[in-house]
Amino acid sequence: MKLLHLGDLHLGKSLGDFDLTEDQKYILDQIRKLVEKEKIDAVLIAGDVYDKSIPSEAATRLLDRFLSELSSQGVKTYMISGNHDSDDRLNFGSTLFEKNRVFIYSVFDGHLRKYVLNDGDTEVNIYLLPFVKASQVRHYYPEAKIENYEDAVRTILADADIDRTKKNVLIAHQFVAGKGNDPVLGGSEGMGTQSVGLVERIGFDLFDAFDYVALGHIHSPQQVGRAEVRYSGSPLKYSLSEVNNEKSVPVITVDSRSGVTVECIPLKPLRDLRHIKGTRNDLLKKENVTDPDDYLYVTLTDEEFVTDAMGIFQQIYPHTVKIDYDNSHTREIEQVDISQIAENRSFEDLIRDFYRQMYNDREISAAEMDMMRTVAREAGVLHEAD
Repeated sequence: MKLLHLGDLHLGKSLGDFDLTEDQKYILDQIRKLVEKEKIDAVLIAGDVYDKSIPSEAATRLLDRFLSELSSQGVKTYMISGNHDSDDRLNFGSTLFEKNRVFIYSVFDGHLRKYVLNDGDTEVNIYLLPFVKASQVRHYYPEAKIENYEDAVRTILADADIDRTKKNVLIAHQFVAGKGNDPVLGGSEGMGTQSVGLVERIGFDLFDAFDYVALGHIHSPQQVGRAEVRYSGSPLKYSLSEVNNEKSVPVITVDSRSGVTVECIPLKPLRDLRHIKGTRNDLLKKENVTDPDDYLYVTLTDEEFVTDAMGIFQQIYPHTVKIDYDNSHTREIEQVDISQIAENRSFEDLIRDFYRQMYNDREISAAEMDMMRTVAREAGVLHEAD
């Protein structure tokens, strides 16, 4: 039996000012063809299906198309919600979808949900655990001692009474860590020592009863603790930190006799996400321009501020996402003791200094200062009395 593990689709996501709908459609088509080529029996989708709790029309169309195509191929899909999803919205139509081999568990009801997948030779128990918070689980287990996310998940798993003599697969969306080692972040999940994106860490050894654990939440593909506890990672690069990620999808082969094997099959995006660094002139030399349709983060090392740098680069690289600088001015700013900057200084003085530092002693205009004051008031940083 073959399973394909996906997670963190983040349908509807943008990269800077660029809508990724076309890129996401392309990668989902690639995955669907892979499902057909590898003769996949079931697809496991481990949460963060959408990028926002209220998904766009384009995002819902992408998911509808993908699930419909999988169903038409005779493939079963098991899907849970992640912390980015709206449980109720993702759950809409789930009863109807089951008739078309799409099984969704997004609104936690106090228990693991179990499905049995049988291809005639191998039988696998598929368990679904949507993203949960400790407070949700306490509601269903008032007698249990639940102080954190790990306690919550441990309580749910204990209640499920997993039969270890069977082949068991779990789909979950949590921040799962190895012993003494946290998973490598992709960069677009959110940051924290004990948590990622406000999700507390739990230990991978909670899942010892499962032959494979299909995880979502971390965007870099990797195993956690053992090869069978794995983040598929997001299918596309969603941040500068992911430029060196090799995106892939795990294909899991489950055999009733020999056990579980995992093969990670690479994905190739419509447009890659790259980071280039150098002077404007060097980066735009004809011989240095490669793959101009890729998404690009640019770091300029010019000492002088380049007027309309974004406009210049987008003539050559139309999908330039962001431009920043690494030169003597920016390095000087990095060394400044921030705690001393604002002491006994007015808002206008701070903004003038900022402009001089960033733009090589350029003075801010009156119109620009008015705009900065307006933005600061809207952000609650500056009050009318200021």
